[in-house]
Amino acid sequence: MIDAASVKDTPATPADASFAELAARRRGLLRRYLHRRPRVMDAVVVACYAVLVVPTVIDAANAGRWAAVGLLAAVALSLLLRRRRPVAVVVFVALAEVGVTLLHPWGSNVSAGLWFSLYAVAVVHTRRFTLLTMAVATAPLALLYFLAPVGPLDRELPTRAASPEEFHLVTSIAAGTSIAFSNIIATGIGISVRQRREHEQEIAAWAAQAARLGSVNERNRIAREMHDVVAHSLTVMVALSDGAAVVVRRDPERAAEVLAELSRTGRAALADMRRVLGVLRDDASAGQAPREPLADGASLGKLLDGFRTAGLPVHYSHMGPALPEDVALQLTVYRIVQESLTNVLRYGRALSRVDVLVVRDDSTVTIEVLDDGRGTVDAVTSGGTGQGLIGMKERAGIYGGTVEAGPAAGGWRVRAVLALNGKMRDGSR
Repeated sequence: MIDAASVKDTPATPADASFAELAARRRGLLRRYLHRRPRVMDAVVVACYAVLVVPTVIDAANAGRWAAVGLLAAVALSLLLRRRRPVAVVVFVALAEVGVTLLHPWGSNVSAGLWFSLYAVAVVHTRRFTLLTMAVATAPLALLYFLAPVGPLDRELPTRAASPEEFHLVTSIAAGTSIAFSNIIATGIGISVRQRREHEQEIAAWAAQAARLGSVNERNRIAREMHDVVAHSLTVMVALSDGAAVVVRRDPERAAEVLAELSRTGRAALADMRRVLGVLRDDASAGQAPREPLADGASLGKLLDGFRTAGLPVHYSHMGPALPEDVALQLTVYRIVQESLTNVLRYGRALSRVDVLVVRDDSTVTIEVLDDGRGTVDAVTSGGTGQGLIGMKERAGIYGGTVEAGPAAGGWRVRAVLALNGKMRDGSR
């Protein structure tokens, strides 16, 4: 069987792509367009910054302060590198904006460059690092305005006729506070975007892991079915062909019956294999086909008749009410009986009786297969692959049940207990 732990090395499944498509649809048309074209988004950011600082550029140019204009242009160009070198861009923009403020005080939206650069840092770095960077980058410019009444900006503070000192203090505090809060808001938006992206990645990883585990469970289910079908059918067919070869000269009519049963067993095996392999096909008709053979009482009766024809002295008895209508439970009973009798037919020697007992009470279904043959113990414990017993335990485990197999009364006994109220642990059927 396939180990579920091995899914870590399994290639990505279509679930990754489907989740990415869903996330892309939630972004909207414009955001999808910009998400696919990061260079266009960078150009949009530069254009937005240019629009915000146009009044300052015009005022500085009219005043002949071309150095300030040059610094603003450099800030705009540096924003093109905010994805590749976000921290370096923040440092440059913070210093450049201090320079612009000193060269041309009280320009409008001078700190806009920090909004975009701090956002770029927030979406790629940890929250602690981002907040520290924001504080360091914001402090020089904000303090420059807070200290404007006593600092280098005092000479160009806007004035009013009434109480100019009070007006200077209010203006400087308002300017410094607006710069600090605008940078905090830009940083917070970046942190929120980063957290949302991380959440989407976690969900995508979970969806891919769930799809891979589902694929592993389905492959295990198919492997169980194929083992049961092939092992049972080939064992019965070999026994029937050997029996036909023995009796063909002595009793041609009996040989004809055995050969007819051999043909029916082969056709039934092919039908079962088509049902099992149907889940691997992509066409709609395969999806409508049943995935397992019918496991009602008639099918169980046919199964036992086939083993009797192959030479097993099978005696069947049922105690308690009939099995529930749950097809999956009936299939589990069917497969456990099938695997147990296949092992008896394959390994048993000198058999005189094989008892199959199915007991149902209020909460459990018990299946017991007991033979009195020789050789079963050694063959099953040493010569077999063990996959049949593993498959039975897995089937019983789906219904919270157990399977015990071991020597008893000179032969071999298989005893399985299924809990009727036990919840299935996976989606296999």
